[in-house]
Amino acid sequence: MKTIETFDFKKKKALIRVDFNVPLNSDFVITDDNRMRAAMPTVKKILSSGGSVILMSHLGRPKSGYEEKFSLKHLVKHLSKLSGAPVKFATDCIGNIPLELAKNLKPGEILLLENLRFHKEEEKGNEEFAGELAALADVYVNDAFGTAHRAHASTAIVAKFFPENKMFGYLIGSELESMDKVLKDSTSPFTAIMGGAKVSDKILIIENLLDRVDNLVIGGGMTYTFIKAQGGNIGSSICEEDKLDMALDLIRKAKEKNVRLILPVDNIVADKFDANASVQEAPIDQVPEGWLGLDIGKESIKEISEVIRQSKTILWNGPMGVFEMEKFEAGTKSVALAIAEATSKGAFSLIGGGDSVSAINKYKLADKVSYVSTGGGAMLEYMEGKELPGIAAINE
Repeated sequence: MKTIETFDFKKKKALIRVDFNVPLNSDFVITDDNRMRAAMPTVKKILSSGGSVILMSHLGRPKSGYEEKFSLKHLVKHLSKLSGAPVKFATDCIGNIPLELAKNLKPGEILLLENLRFHKEEEKGNEEFAGELAALADVYVNDAFGTAHRAHASTAIVAKFFPENKMFGYLIGSELESMDKVLKDSTSPFTAIMGGAKVSDKILIIENLLDRVDNLVIGGGMTYTFIKAQGGNIGSSICEEDKLDMALDLIRKAKEKNVRLILPVDNIVADKFDANASVQEAPIDQVPEGWLGLDIGKESIKEISEVIRQSKTILWNGPMGVFEMEKFEAGTKSVALAIAEATSKGAFSLIGGGDSVSAINKYKLADKVSYVSTGGGAMLEYMEGKELPGIAAINE
């Protein structure tokens, strides 16, 4: 298969699906450009090889048609700064405007198309729409891992129009390599840390990991479904009442597969979900009536950090508590620091899922771990063992 390394981009126009779904403030200023930065190695490689680049992306969730706050025109200036190249902007992604601009695009130049989701056909995976996008270029490069799990026109369908000239960019290549290292080529002890609110969101990934991991750490809101399932008192803590049997089943499966399942033993509880709430520490199965658990406690932090520090492969998906509030951030921060420490001693660490990524960035540890994934939902589905449409379309 042709790769971005082996393809000759000279005088070729490359249509690249990127993930520029970046946050903008009320003045349309980008507040976090990580996703844009992640695409730059691919963009710069093609430009430096004598090619030109046509970038397409979505931004936000527009209801129907054009919305000022979701226009990609707000990204033009910053894109030019990041890429060091002149950027032209098409006020639509299909039709005569982009066609004319693409036709006159010179090597070393970038054309940014308007938000794909201003057209309903994008999310519907419309073939005609994909064909209009394809008509703009000579080669298709998918470098948007964050949308690889969607069978949208720009992520999966457009690849059909480039049977010989389709490939992954550097970002998707790195994502797949990092996830395969964890899933197929891990070194023991392998520890997976699963946090977040719901067991139901993580059930498939947990089941897939039980055949691979040595240690499975459970934290965050989903902890309380496991604790209640075993007869503990969880007060007003979040709990999926209809998933108690599922939790018991996972405990049983972990035991059968000799996986050490680590649940918190203590927690920080609050009298309300509020940054200024009254707090106290309590055993995890003795949350007082009317109180709710919002972080793991000191003993849990000690045990979990020790397990992480002794690991050689680490996967982290989901925080230990409501780390956005200072009173409930100790658990998540400690996990992040322990992962960084283990990595410095040679462990391979993969961080994925929006909240874990936010935490790693909050504590300025992104360069202290092995890899930070850009795709929350896509990473989860890949880890669950599902085939991602955006990946399959290139591999076919």
